[in-house]
This record gives sequence, structure tokens and C-alpha cells, in this order.
Amino acid sequence: MLWFVGLGVCPPGSIPAAAARILESADMVYLETFTSPVAPSACVADARPAPRWMVEDGREILDNAARSTVVLASYGDPMVATTHAELRARAISRGICTGAVHASSVASAVFGECGLHHYKAGRTATIMDDAKATLTPYQTTYRNAVSGNHTLLLLEYDAGRGFFLDPGTALRMMREAEAGQMRGVFSEDAYVVVASRVGMPEQRIRAGRLAGMERHDYGEPPHSIVVPGPLHFTERDALMVLAECGEEPPPEGHSIQSIPHQMMQKYAPAVRQAAGGIPDPGRYQTILENALLYVRDAERALEEGHDEVAVLSIGYADGLVDALRMQLNLGEWSPDTKM
Repeated sequence: MLWFVGLGVCPPGSIPAAAARILESADMVYLETFTSPVAPSACVADARPAPRWMVEDGREILDNAARSTVVLASYGDPMVATTHAELRARAISRGICTGAVHASSVASAVFGECGLHHYKAGRTATIMDDAKATLTPYQTTYRNAVSGNHTLLLLEYDAGRGFFLDPGTALRMMREAEAGQMRGVFSEDAYVVVASRVGMPEQRIRAGRLAGMERHDYGEPPHSIVVPGPLHFTERDALMVLAECGEEPPPEGHSIQSIPHQMMQKYAPAVRQAAGGIPDPGRYQTILENALLYVRDAERALEEGHDEVAVLSIGYADGLVDALRMQLNLGEWSPDTKM
């Protein structure tokens, strides 16, 4: 028998009674040590440490579970970690009975502790201590914001070297990623929340604009970052009460337009302006009419949610006007150039 037991995010001694009974009656208890730096509770103090390689390899744990009752205990909820889910599937495929005792995890607790609506939680990503790996958390936050959702960003934890990525460093890395992506996701004015040691007596939640949040000392890990999407007024009111706010949350929250919307705002008026600057327009009436029809098609497609069609249509309009200007030796133009 192989049990997966979650220890939750609350202080030691607060685990469910069912979990305590399973731990007490088990022949062998492993404590997974690679998802959090939190010290184990007393009920698993004598457990065998299970580093990442042991859980990923799984043979020792499965071999023991095939002939006795084994528990793999972990901080938070055991089935949030993909390595645990994979190990459980392997156990079942070998004919080993399994069970799980679920508990709170930061993924479920942090939004409530910040006063944010959990049903608006989008995809979660991890910020790694590698500037080359910032694209995934950046794009995840961007897509969530466009959809009107909040983003939970976990921070890299390396148990082998006792390393936990500092929130201030993580925020600076994301602001540097903004310089390359330029979608406004992590601008200096972006509003972010840093939640430290959620569920523990020393829990602390701070919120404010990114530029100021980079400079704080957030103390002992674990930490996580929440980038709120557009805020309901009840979320805004709750966040102001539950968090130490350096600045009030903006009424609109972190509202980001999609790339097609940003392109249309930039290119639609610019194409119309460029078309209006063509000399002797009557001579090129058909070309100009087609270009403006493409602009209208693009706007209509965007309103109807056909983003790809909108991008293609505005590209056709841009190409027609640009080709005509080059044919007339008027030079190339860009939407950033005043006509």
C-alpha cells in the first residue's frame, strides 16, 4: 500500500486526523524534501528523507510499498506535484493499492489569503534563477491577464544547495524580461503581491507597484508572487485589508490587452492616415478602397474574437499602402511616424 499524505501549509500539528492515523500505522514513512524548505512537523520528524531523484526514480518506494504500508508525506497537497502523480500511476500499474490524503497547498490558499477570487486563478508558472527561462512565466502572466485572470508565480527551490529564489530578484528578472517583450505585463507600474510563508504564524503579504516591491527584504522562504488581473471591487477592498499595501491597488487591476488588440490600436489609425496622404487618390482609388476595407475587416474580426484574421487583414492593408507609397517614391512609413 502506498499513501500520499499532504501536510498542508498550516503550522505543525494541524494535519487532519486521518493523516495522523495513517502516518502512525505505516510501516515506513518517506518525507519528500524538494518542493518546499519548510521544516517538517513532529509527526514526520523521523521519516526518511526523499529527495527528488528518489521520487522520480521511484523503485525503492514502490518496492517497499509492494510488501508493506508506505507513506510519502509532502508539504502542501501531495497531488499538486507532477512527480507524485506519476509515481502513483506507476504504483497502480504494478498492482499496488494507493490512497491520498489531500491538504491545503499554496496554490489553493494564497488567493484567499490575498482576498482574490479563486475562480479567477489562471495558469501557474515558476520563475527560475535563469534569465533565459523568464519567457514562460512572462507569457503565462500575459495570457492570464488578457483573459482577466490572476497569476500565481512560484519561485525556484533547490533543496540540494539550499537555494530559494528571492522575490525581489525574481521581480527584477521579470522587469528585465519586459524590456524585450514590451507588453506592459511587468512594467514598473504593474501591481504585484508577494506572499511569504502562507499559512504559518509569521505569514506576511505585501502588495504594491513592481518598482517598489523589488527593494523589500521578504525574510525566510517560502515565498510566492501573485500578479492580479482586473480586480472586482470586493477583491480590491479585501486586498487593501489583508495585505500591507505600499500603494492602493488600481481600480482596474492588471488589465492587459492582447497582442492583436495592441496591433490594431497602433496600425488601424496609422494605415488610414498613410492612405489619406497618397497624392492624387482618385487615380489609385481601387487600391486605397481595398486597403481601407481590409482595415474594417480587421476591426470587425477583432470584435468577433477572430484574432488571427484581424492580424492578417491589417497586414494586408499595411502592405497595400506601403507598396503604393514605395511605387510613388514616397518612402517607407511606420505606424510610429507622423505623416
